[in-house]
Amino acid sequence: MFGGSIAVKDGLKLPSARKICYMKDMHVFERDVNGRRYRIAAQSVWDPIRGRSVARQTVLGPAAAPPVSDLSATRTVGTQAVGDAGALIWVAEQLDLIGHIDRACGNVGAKDGPSVGELAVAVAIQRSCSPGPKRDLAEFLDGSVPRLSCLPSSAFSGQAYHRVARQVTDEQLEQAQIAIARAAVARFELSADVLAFDTTNFDTHIATVTPGKLARRGHAKSKRGDLRVVGLGVLVSETGHVPLLYRTYAGNSSDQAVLTDCLNGLAALHESLDEGEGRQRAQRTLVRDGGSWSPQLELDLDVAGYYSLISLPLGHTAAEQALQMAARRGAMKWLTGKLSAVRAARVRAKVGNLDRTLVVVESQELLAGQKRGIAVALRKAKTELGKLDRLAQAQRISRSSLEQRIKKTLAREHLSHFVVTEIGGDEKKPTLRWRVDAAQRQQLEKTRLGRRVLCTDQHLWSTGRIVHAFRGQWNVEELFRRSKKGGVVPWGPSHQWADGSLRLHTFATVLGLMLVSLAKIALGTGDSALTMMGELAGIRATLVRTTTRGPGRRATVMLAPELTAQQRRAVKVFELDRWFPTLLSCMTSRPVHT
Repeated sequence: MFGGSIAVKDGLKLPSARKICYMKDMHVFERDVNGRRYRIAAQSVWDPIRGRSVARQTVLGPAAAPPVSDLSATRTVGTQAVGDAGALIWVAEQLDLIGHIDRACGNVGAKDGPSVGELAVAVAIQRSCSPGPKRDLAEFLDGSVPRLSCLPSSAFSGQAYHRVARQVTDEQLEQAQIAIARAAVARFELSADVLAFDTTNFDTHIATVTPGKLARRGHAKSKRGDLRVVGLGVLVSETGHVPLLYRTYAGNSSDQAVLTDCLNGLAALHESLDEGEGRQRAQRTLVRDGGSWSPQLELDLDVAGYYSLISLPLGHTAAEQALQMAARRGAMKWLTGKLSAVRAARVRAKVGNLDRTLVVVESQELLAGQKRGIAVALRKAKTELGKLDRLAQAQRISRSSLEQRIKKTLAREHLSHFVVTEIGGDEKKPTLRWRVDAAQRQQLEKTRLGRRVLCTDQHLWSTGRIVHAFRGQWNVEELFRRSKKGGVVPWGPSHQWADGSLRLHTFATVLGLMLVSLAKIALGTGDSALTMMGELAGIRATLVRTTTRGPGRRATVMLAPELTAQQRRAVKVFELDRWFPTLLSCMTSRPVHT
């Protein structure tokens, strides 16, 4: 991807990339060299030391028509990626992604090598197209026709990445995030009035004795208690589900602490988006789940200029009262439009000292999932209770131990609401009687299961708007699923152990998620991100080597593939023909013979 020689404009020696920033779009043109025509890629960079621009140039290959040869003497020698890498590079150019990162990070870069922006975007594209360790970055870049930089691929090494990562700070990356978010909202016309926030964490395989502040043992989402984890909080736009702001945090931190830590960044993002959209004071709403509820946090969000929409924990007093209200006859009403299959009830009430609108919304999908979970948990509980009953009859268990084990058994999936137990006898000779109360189970399903209590200070919103805005929370969870192992732009497996490397690695991963989301918006497809990336990955150049029986090295020619309708659209949208002009031959309609 980055291979080839480098030429320097006006005979100047190119300074080290550590002193160069402000990358511009790459231009492709043709030039005659020693009587042969070649395609050249040129890239302008600004040298702040000399106060002038210089140019990087690299040869893409011959522009002349391929030699005529005998097909029997032609051999396939490999393929190179065009569609997926080319689409993401196009999006990065639309945002001036490298320029924003380099300006925010103060021209940090490897000596005589890529800048931090080039490294971060290269890793982001690698994780989006072919996830792998940093030591394979150069090989990945060599295997792609489109180029993000005219530097040779050998300059993009794992050592260069780790050296640069040590120089970048959290504050610099946050400034870069805000600049990139503003550019994405402006260029792709994203609606940022409603922003969804959620957190997750990722497993690392860092040894316990390895020092570090980010990788800590905490409540791992993977249920692995033996691994140190790194946390990630992401803020996503309502339109296109594009990550606009993120925060890497220690694995033992709580959701509330992470969001509180993000408030300064939220305020800065808010002001930047207002300025970019030309609005004095936009009314933005932050959507989050019940894990980050706090009255003080609600007040802090108000100070930062955000409305709040959250799913209250069902054990909260206000949530219990709202559920009781919704259980009354006729309280739940059907919504209209796209939410016509949803029922909801609405009430305005005090949540502590805060004036809030509460909406109880019913989800049949959630209800079905909870019923399946209860059925599985009940089967296991019946087996355990039968075992405890036999132990009690045989006088092989104490009463205190029996009570403790019963409490643990019924702690899952609301079982304690409808599984009735009666413990008698003394400490040495306890007795146990238990039964499943069908009436209480039915009442639980009618009044509690399948329901959420939404809490907001957007009192002027309709009930349907509140429900629709909260459903955007699912988009953040979808991003997390894509960033898990095996998905699109996976975070892991992680092959770094230093905090700086983990921080820049997470930054590149979120950049990859953003690039994929924006590519999906640009293409205008209703397919999933995984399906879209699969279609783009199918646009590959086949390398064939021919025998011309003439002097010199055997020529290698790139052949274009057959394209589907979606792939032909991608060629036009992402301007893939500038890297591979032969693609246009696949889009020419064939003459109809009569």
